[in-house]
Amino acid sequence: MSEIILTINGVDNVELFGEQNSKLNLVKQAFPNLEIHSRGVNIKITGDKKETQKAKSKIEQLVKILRAEHELPIQKVKDVLNGNLAYELIDANEEETPNGKISANVIVHGRDGRPIKARTRNQKKMVDLSETNDILFAIGPAGTGKTYTAVALAVKALKNKMVKKIIMTRPAVEAGENLGFLPGDLKDKIDPYLRPLYDALDDLFPAEKLEYFMENRTIEVAPLAFMRGRTLDNAFIILDEAQNATSIQIKMFLTRLGPSAKCIITGDMSQIDLPRNQKSGLYKALEILSGIEGIARINLTTEDVVRHRLVREIITRYDAASNYEKEQREEKEKARIQERKDK
Repeated sequence: MSEIILTINGVDNVELFGEQNSKLNLVKQAFPNLEIHSRGVNIKITGDKKETQKAKSKIEQLVKILRAEHELPIQKVKDVLNGNLAYELIDANEEETPNGKISANVIVHGRDGRPIKARTRNQKKMVDLSETNDILFAIGPAGTGKTYTAVALAVKALKNKMVKKIIMTRPAVEAGENLGFLPGDLKDKIDPYLRPLYDALDDLFPAEKLEYFMENRTIEVAPLAFMRGRTLDNAFIILDEAQNATSIQIKMFLTRLGPSAKCIITGDMSQIDLPRNQKSGLYKALEILSGIEGIARINLTTEDVVRHRLVREIITRYDAASNYEKEQREEKEKARIQERKDK
């Protein structure tokens, strides 16, 4: 039996524990074999030694997040308790600045000065790999922060004068809808496909500054087809939704890169919207470019989903259904082959 008393100073206890101890109750539910009680600035944890140390570590992570971000959303409490946040890996690498300590996982500061951070282990790996490689493939399901992290890294490179411009592109592929029936001119038709990129930029720049950068072409957002014939140098380039690019398009894109370019290619293999007679070029690119120095790959998983808690469950169920359907198809094909042999 072990007993630990944690003294919590310098944070709002209501924000830490939640209204009517709603957040503290989540901690108690995560450690049902422990007795956890709070009184004033103290938290008493009693129970198995290994479990008490684990609970202590989780509470300390929550305190660190609250101190760094001045808020502690209940979803973030759940993510910490489930082991889906990377704070425990990187808060030890804090660096001193004139304004105090800054966690090493801050990528860049957003529109309102809010620190934009790597929120999961794989997002942190994505940041590290981008720093040491010129081309990075970030592959994973929806909601894992691939695009947002890539845009944050591009903005960081621009702010630090490592590049002169940011170029962001996506294939304009119809996800079950018809581009031709959308109202307006070509720009009006294409902009909805590029909206997720604009949304990320909106979060990272004040409106006036973003408008200025867009007008002087410091930041470009354009369909992939518009990259043909260009040389993209001294730029941070993002190809988003690359699973919807053909092999010819991805080759075209990659051969645009100039000697001082950095590139992140994101994709989700479970959301290919190409016509059935076309294959995703992302499969081939990952296969034939494997092992080249300067090109890296990071696989994000459902554990990295940072959207609503249900998104993770939704992706898991769809993946399971897809795997089952694949197995059924394979079984039918085997039966068909066997039937032919028997004849």
